[in-house]
Amino acid sequence: MRTVDIFQFSFQALVRQRFRSAMALLSVCIGVSAVLVLTALGEGARGYVRHEFSQLGTDILVMFPGKSETTGGMPPVMGTAERDITLDDAEQLKQRISAIKDLAPMVIGSTDVSFAGRAHTVMVLGTNHMFINVRKLSLQSGSNLSDSDIRTASNECIIGQKVKTALYGNESAIGQWLRVGTYRFRVVGILNGETDSFGIDLGDAIIIPVAAAQQLFNVNGLFRLLIQLKPEYSLVATQLRVIDVMRDLHQAEDVTVNSPGAMLESLDKILGVITLGIGALGLISLAVAGILIMNITLINISQRTQEIGLLKAIGASSKNVQMIFLSESVLLVSLGTFIGVIFGECLVLLGRYFMPSIPFATPLWALVLTVVVSMISGLVFSWRPAKKSSELQPLEALQNRK
Repeated sequence: MRTVDIFQFSFQALVRQRFRSAMALLSVCIGVSAVLVLTALGEGARGYVRHEFSQLGTDILVMFPGKSETTGGMPPVMGTAERDITLDDAEQLKQRISAIKDLAPMVIGSTDVSFAGRAHTVMVLGTNHMFINVRKLSLQSGSNLSDSDIRTASNECIIGQKVKTALYGNESAIGQWLRVGTYRFRVVGILNGETDSFGIDLGDAIIIPVAAAQQLFNVNGLFRLLIQLKPEYSLVATQLRVIDVMRDLHQAEDVTVNSPGAMLESLDKILGVITLGIGALGLISLAVAGILIMNITLINISQRTQEIGLLKAIGASSKNVQMIFLSESVLLVSLGTFIGVIFGECLVLLGRYFMPSIPFATPLWALVLTVVVSMISGLVFSWRPAKKSSELQPLEALQNRK
């Protein structure tokens, strides 16, 4: 039998057994789609993190309380440091290090805000007027916080788009007063868009002076300190200088100073491992699909023994019979893989459509590996049943009546 005849015969056999073929196609399709979608989720997370940290720029250092050695090289969790970073520390850094252009302290908490009987729970970010510039944010309307001493707890605030909609609707919010916890603040500006910062949705947040945030949440330490450098200074040299000054101030090395690039590298490695892990979980479903195809092949052989006997009686060799069942598996896996790739990529495109801020994309290695593993799985799991079918004797197969 020619190769074309074998594949034509196999295709007709699959068409006759529509339900079994459909179930095998569905299993392969689900397995392939699962791998593509899961790895696309991982790549989307990595792309999102890259974008967020790239917005900080190459002239920014971020200082955290706590040493990185105790947290596996990642930014320490708030509250793990023996000593807080304070506003006094920030002023000392500005005075002692000439490379520092601006500082943006950060205090973060959550509380209820209200206006005219309407209430909303938001994240409150305490900082200074330099935060907008350091984070490369923009205002839709109004103005920035006043350029005053960082210890001045003024009653100005900037609100995000979601807060404005929830509290003021279509009314103008500029100049209006709102209650934040037990304090009152006057809205001076509205952020443009819904920019995230360190996991905070600024569209659903309020920015107030850092001293006011310390009073509101009754804290003294800072969550983070953003340090912007002057263009002519080295990032690495300034990073070491900041650590030296903080060691002198605290009499111990109890802070971590990272550049966005270093932080991004650490997070990228972690997210890369997670992507590989979830991709491996998805590949398990392909193995399950291969086992299903093996079972279907065994059932086909048991129900088509007379057909096998007839083929051998009219001159088909054992190799021809084996190739018939192998080609059926190849056709099922190929078609199932093709449909799975199309379906999986459609799901990825839908994810990008509904969440455009996250760059969902299936990595090329995942696509190639999925197709290769799918084809190999189909051949490996169907090889033994196909071999078994070729070993049937013509007379024995013709006499086997189910």
